[in-house]
Amino acid sequence: MVFPPAIKGGELTPRANKVSKLLDLGYNGHLESSGEGVTTVNLKVNGETRNLGEIDPQTPLLWALRDELKLVGAKFGCGISQCGACTVLVDGQAVKSCSYPVSAVGDGQVTTIEGLAGNDGELNAVQSAWVDLDVAQCGYCQAGQIMAAEALLRANSSPGDDDIDQAMASNLCRCGTYIRIREAVKMAAAMRQSAEAADAAE
Repeated sequence: MVFPPAIKGGELTPRANKVSKLLDLGYNGHLESSGEGVTTVNLKVNGETRNLGEIDPQTPLLWALRDELKLVGAKFGCGISQCGACTVLVDGQAVKSCSYPVSAVGDGQVTTIEGLAGNDGELNAVQSAWVDLDVAQCGYCQAGQIMAAEALLRANSSPGDDDIDQAMASNLCRCGTYIRIREAVKMAAAMRQSAEAADAAE
C-alpha cells in the first residue's frame, strides 16, 4: 500500500502543507460555533439513544463522541478528513468524524470502536484478527483502521488485496503497519466466513 510522502522534492506536499498551516494557527480540530445557535441533539450510538443536550448542530461528531459521551476510541489526528484516525460508522458506512457534523447523522446509527465487541466483551472478527497478528505498533490510528476494515467487510465479505488497499487508503499509519493491516482484514474475512459456514451447518 503506497501513500504520498509528506515531503516531495524537498517541499511539503499540498496535504502536509495544509495541515502544517492549520497547526501553525493553533487549530486543534474544535470548530467555533456556526452562529446558528444550539439545539437539543439525540444520537443513536452503539445501539443506545444518547442525549447530547444542547449543542451546536455543526459540532463535529468526533467531539460529540469524545467530549460529551466520553467515547474516546476515535482519535483526533488532522481535523480535515485526511488521516482517518477519527473513523466511525454511520449506518455501516465509514465516515471521518472530525469533519462530520452531528446534524448530518440524523436518525442514523453511529458505531464506534467501543461498540464492536459483543455484550459479553468478546471481540469481533476484525478486532480478533488485529490482536492475533499484532497489527498495532503505537496504536494511535488503529481504532480508525479497524472501523474502516469493519465497513469494508460489511460491504464485501471476501475482499482481495486491491479491494483492501482501496478501502483503507484514506486511513494513514505513521508506523507503516500496512502489510499487517491487509493480512488482518483477510484473516477477519476468513473468520467470518468460517463462522457463517458453521452456523449454516447447524
